[in-house]
Amino acid sequence: MFRLAHISDIHLGPLPRVSPAELASKRITGYLNWQRNRRKHLFGNTLEQLLAGMRAEAPDHVAITGDLVNLATRTETEVARLWLETHFDPANATLVPGNHDAYVPGAFARSTEAWRPWIASDGPPGKGKLFPTYRRRGPVALIGLSTANATLPFMATGDFGHKQALAAGKLLDQARDKGLFRVLMIHHPPVRGAARWHKRMRGIGHFSKMLKRHGAELVLHGHTHLDTLHSLAGKHGQVPVVGISSASQGHGAHKPAAGFNLFEIDGDKNAWQLVHRRMQLSQDGTGVCETATGQIRSAPVSP
Repeated sequence: MFRLAHISDIHLGPLPRVSPAELASKRITGYLNWQRNRRKHLFGNTLEQLLAGMRAEAPDHVAITGDLVNLATRTETEVARLWLETHFDPANATLVPGNHDAYVPGAFARSTEAWRPWIASDGPPGKGKLFPTYRRRGPVALIGLSTANATLPFMATGDFGHKQALAAGKLLDQARDKGLFRVLMIHHPPVRGAARWHKRMRGIGHFSKMLKRHGAELVLHGHTHLDTLHSLAGKHGQVPVVGISSASQGHGAHKPAAGFNLFEIDGDKNAWQLVHRRMQLSQDGTGVCETATGQIRSAPVSP
């Protein structure tokens, strides 16, 4: 049995000192949002308690679906690299970026370069684009996709294009030919209606066609800060699409408290068995507790 944990939307805080020059951009809106909203709930030792609870479950691998930072300043990017080095061996954790990691022009390149050990595909570096990425761990193929890009103020959309879909489709077929359990990692939910229009993923049609043509066993995403379970049509049946709350979210907000998904994967390509356990920060904030478990079942997709 292979145990895969999933966390997302770390939003490491508190914010470092931000210069006037850095705020002379879209960052001013994110800075105000942090001061007015996020700093009230993304604070304290929530993240540390969550990581301790996750380590206690001894997962074989951890999938991180983006938004490590808030404004993607150079200082934040470096702090996030040190955080990754402290908590995760690159061999045992895989990362895809989120929209906050690409908050302004140039941030995506800086973030992905700084965090490359947790992102890059197995084998020697290629000369093409970084995404999609491909990592094999035991019976599992982790295929990383990127929707991260700099957007206009008050927008948090993501993009998934035709070329990335074609490349990912080839990786999905490659993994299936090897008899692997295929996990797609993406930041924005690839489900219509799962995020508001100004936070949606553009290119859901490309993703849907890719899944129908090539299939997958599991899709993991973040972005919404919600514990969600949807399904999308795949080549060999419905594919569960699972979201998770922010890993730094304390109790008392309108979004659910910090949590992580834990998946227990067993069997083979002819009869995969997938057990999903939803773990959440306990009400007293001293640890984590299991809120749901069982054979994974998918909810209807929003129209």
